[in-house]
Amino acid sequence: MEVRLSAKDLKYRELNRAIRLAAAEGADAILVDEVNGQYYLGAGMKGKLRLVVNGIPGNDLACYLDGSEIRVKGNAQDGVGNTMNSGRVIVEGSVGDVLGYGMRGGEIFVRDDVGYRAGIHMKEFENSCPVLVIGGSSGAFLGEYMAGGRIILLGLKTGGRPSVGPYCGSGMHGGCIFIREPVDQTRISPHVQVSAPTENDRAFLWEYFLRYCTYFGFKPDMWDDLSFVKLIPRGTRPYGSMYVGV
Repeated sequence: MEVRLSAKDLKYRELNRAIRLAAAEGADAILVDEVNGQYYLGAGMKGKLRLVVNGIPGNDLACYLDGSEIRVKGNAQDGVGNTMNSGRVIVEGSVGDVLGYGMRGGEIFVRDDVGYRAGIHMKEFENSCPVLVIGGSSGAFLGEYMAGGRIILLGLKTGGRPSVGPYCGSGMHGGCIFIREPVDQTRISPHVQVSAPTENDRAFLWEYFLRYCTYFGFKPDMWDDLSFVKLIPRGTRPYGSMYVGV
């Protein structure tokens, strides 16, 4: 069952209450129109529920998401996917800062650019491995303190800007980041080492690139022209030398 709601003149608590009520009454697809900055949309949503957001959601969209899918027909603000457990978020535009903060599972696809500290504190456990796919560029501190998961930065349509901001991988001690070449090495943190992707990595990248193209209506023709570098941490204690010994 599909339900359509209007967010006009609703505060975030009222809108979230209406979304939860529609889900409780059996909706498996909820379309919300005229969204204009309401916080916490889809917070903690579970199961095979699909939420479509028409407009610009406020901070912490999809926080604690646990299995559902959220699609945004526009840009999104800060904190998308905060501490997300599982599910999928697809943003047909750009996203603000701290995308995927503390993300523990699931997938986020962003068509265009992201702000500062995307992927900060991402982590993984056993079979739960979160993935961020960013179509455009990222701001500073991409993958900061990253402890697990995968980030793919495609660097498409950046308008001549560098695809990655400074201090990429600062404090990184797990997971890996794939960045489309060319990469300005001065923007990469000394906490990470740069290598070429393996054949298994290329298969992984192809899978997610193909899905990116499918979600956003692009042709995957350019795949053969894409090359990537792989960033992995140099160690598990990047700031170990700064700790006080006991």
